[in-house]
Amino acid sequence: MIVAETAGASSWRETPTLQAGDLILRPLEASDRAAILAASADGELWTLFYTAAPGPDTIDAWMERAEQEKRVGRSLPFAVVQHGRIIGSTRFMRMNETHRRVEIGTTFYAASAQRTGVNTQAKRLLLAHAFEQLNCLCVQFRTDWFNRPSRTAIERLGAKLDGVLRNHTIMADGRVRDTVSYSIIANEWPGVKQHLDFSLDRSRG
Repeated sequence: MIVAETAGASSWRETPTLQAGDLILRPLEASDRAAILAASADGELWTLFYTAAPGPDTIDAWMERAEQEKRVGRSLPFAVVQHGRIIGSTRFMRMNETHRRVEIGTTFYAASAQRTGVNTQAKRLLLAHAFEQLNCLCVQFRTDWFNRPSRTAIERLGAKLDGVLRNHTIMADGRVRDTVSYSIIANEWPGVKQHLDFSLDRSRG
C-alpha cells in the first residue's frame, strides 16, 4: 500500500493531502461546493434522519461551518476523491493539540462508494496521520445511536466502545439524539493498523 503526505503534514493547523492508490484525501475548498452536493445527492443522503450530510438547503451552512471550524483550529476538513471525482467528505474535528486528541467525523460517502472499501482505506490514512504524524494519544469516533451502518463500520475498524451519551444533542428536526462514542488509543494503533492492512489486502485479493 502506497501512502503519501504533503510536506508539513504534521501541523495541527494545516490539512494534509493523504493518498493510497487512487484514493486521495485533500483539503476541502470552497470551490468543491457543487461536487460535495453531487456526492450527497448520490443516495439523497440528507434524507437519512441519523446523518448530517449536506443537502440543497443546507450545503452553504455546511461549507461555512467547515471553514469556520478550520479557521479557529477545531477542524481539518477533507474532500474524499477517487478516480478524480469527489465521492464524499470527512474531517478531523474537536481537535485538542494540548491533550493530543482528535475525533474523526462528519463523514459521508456517495451511495455508490459505500461498501467498496473506501471507508476502510480513508480511515487507515486518517488514523496513520493522527497517530504517526500528530502523535495523538486518542482518536475518537461518535455517531447517532440509530445509525447502525456507521456503528458497524466503526466497530469493524477495531475501535472500542466508550459508552453512550444520553440526550446528548438536539437535532435540527427537534429529536434528542443519543450519541455512541468509540475510540482507539495510541498503544492499540499497531494492532489496529495490522488489522486494517490485512483487511485491505484481503479485499484486493
